[in-house]
Amino acid sequence: MAFDNGQPRNQQYQNYQRPEYGQQYQQPQYAQAGYQPAYGQAPYAQQTPYAQPGYGQPVMDAQASYTHDSFEKARRVSVTKAYAEMTAGLLVTAVVAMVTQVSGLLVAYLSATGMIGWIGLAVVQVVMAVALSAKVMTMNPAVARVVFYVYAALMGFTLSSIFAVYSLGSIVMVLAMTAGFFLCLTMIGLTTKIDLLRFGPILMVALLVLIVAEILMAIFMPGQTMTMVCSAIALVIFAGLTAHDAQFTRAMFQQYSYDGTMVRRVSILCALNLYLDFINFFMNLLQLFGSRD
Repeated sequence: MAFDNGQPRNQQYQNYQRPEYGQQYQQPQYAQAGYQPAYGQAPYAQQTPYAQPGYGQPVMDAQASYTHDSFEKARRVSVTKAYAEMTAGLLVTAVVAMVTQVSGLLVAYLSATGMIGWIGLAVVQVVMAVALSAKVMTMNPAVARVVFYVYAALMGFTLSSIFAVYSLGSIVMVLAMTAGFFLCLTMIGLTTKIDLLRFGPILMVALLVLIVAEILMAIFMPGQTMTMVCSAIALVIFAGLTAHDAQFTRAMFQQYSYDGTMVRRVSILCALNLYLDFINFFMNLLQLFGSRD
C-alpha cells in the first residue's frame, strides 16, 4: 500500500474536502452591468436584441422588391404574348388574303353565291367575333386560339377584295402607316397615367352610332363624300379604342397574372380586341388615302 505524508492514499481521498464551489463562485450574468466580455466587447445586455423593431427589415424589403420585380416581369411577358398572338393573327389574314387573290377563290365564291354569299360572310364573321369575345374566358384556351385563327383566316378571305379595288403600292403604304399609328397609340395606352378604361363604354356607343349612320347613309345618302366623312370619324374612334385596349390588356394581366389558364384566355381576348382595332384602322385609313385602280 502506497503512503503519502504518512497516510494511505485512500485515507487522503477520504479526508479531502471539496470547496463550496457552487456557493463561492458566482458565474457573472451577461445582463449584469459590470460584465465585460472578452476583447473589449460591449456588455451583452446592451447589444441589439433580436426582437427589436427594424431587425430583418432589409431582408423583408429585398423580398418585397423581388416579388414586385417578378410580378412586373410576368405582366410584361403576358402583354407581349397578347401582342404576339395579335401579330400571328394578322399574318394569317395577310397570307390568306394573298392566296385568295392569286387563286381567285373569292371571285369563284361570289360567282356561285352572289350577294347572299357576301352577306353570309359578314354575318359569320360578326357572330364569330361576338361569340369568341363573350365565351373566351370560359373556353378551353386551345379551342379559343383555334377559333381566333379561323376568324383571322376568314377575315383574310374577305379582305382579299381590296386587291381588286386599290393598288398594291397604296395598300403597302397604308399598312405601314397603320402599323406606325398602332405602335404609337399602344405606347400611349401602356404608359399614360390617365385612366382610359372609363372611356370604353363611350367609344363603343360612338362606334355603334357610326355603324347605324353608315347603313342609313348608304341607303338614303350614298356618295363618296359621306363615306370619307364616316371613315375619318371611324379613325378617331378606333384610335381611342386602340389606346383603350392597350390599357385594358395591361389591366387584365395584372388581375390574372398568377393564374396560368386565365392568362392564356386573356391573351386570346386581348389579341382579338387589338386585332380588330388594327384591321378597322387599316380599312378606314385605306378608304381615306388608298389609291384606287
